Amino acid sequence: MWKVRLIPRSHLIYIVGQMAKVDSVGQFEQLVLTAILSLRDNAYGVTIHEKVQELSHPKSVALGAVYVTLDRLEDKGFITSWLSDPTPERGGRSKRHYQVQALGERVLRESITAAQRMVAALEESWGSLPLPGRKKWKPIRQG
Repeated sequence: MWKVRLIPRSHLIYIVGQMAKVDSVGQFEQLVLTAILSLRDNAYGVTIHEKVQELSHPKSVALGAVYVTLDRLEDKGFITSWLSDPTPERGGRSKRHYQVQALGERVLRESITAAQRMVAALEESWGSLPLPGRKKWKPIRQG
């Protein structure tokens, strides 16, 4: 959105621009998006929390943090949610299901690509990183 303003005294015109919105996700948002994608049709609050716990092991994750992140991701347009039909096993209550939208998949892919570039750069400096199935790396400098 552009605005043109006139300054009365000097009669100068200047244009004020608005920066384009940058779509990006943080590390915890990456975990939540990954959980939703991997759970497919079974992605609702409790199962998402369990998957995020599994992905972030050994770190503990609060259920409330997952719900706050789900709300934020939905506000950004990265995911959508809907209520299922009430079920007898839940006492007649509905479950809120989540699905990743195309924009959410795009920003997740971009963030993973950036992370892969970081790993490659660090491996260039440090050698192999200590990932499962890889040899332990040794630092170049001793300090």
